[in-house]
Amino acid sequence: MKFEEIGEISPETLLADGFEKALIGVAEQGGVRKVLAVYDKSKCIEILMDRNNWSEEEAIEFFDFNVIGGYIGEYTPIFMEKIE
Repeated sequence: MKFEEIGEISPETLLADGFEKALIGVAEQGGVRKVLAVYDKSKCIEILMDRNNWSEEEAIEFFDFNVIGGYIGEYTPIFMEKIE
C-alpha cells in the first residue's frame, strides 16, 4: 500500500506529519471497522534526530510528549516498537 492510498481507503485515518518514512502500514481494529496508520517508533526517533540535529534523549523526550502524548481522536496513529 502506498502512502497516498491510505486516505482513499479510509478518509478518517489520521497520519503523522513529517514521519512518512516511518510509516510501516495500517492496522484494522476488530469490531469497530476503523483503519489506523502504524509507524515504527524507532524510525520516528531517528527522523527527529536527523531533522533537528538532536541527541537520542532529546528526540525521545519530544516524541513521548508531543507525538505519543498527542491524542487527536479515535483515529490517532499507532506507534509500535519491535520485540526482538
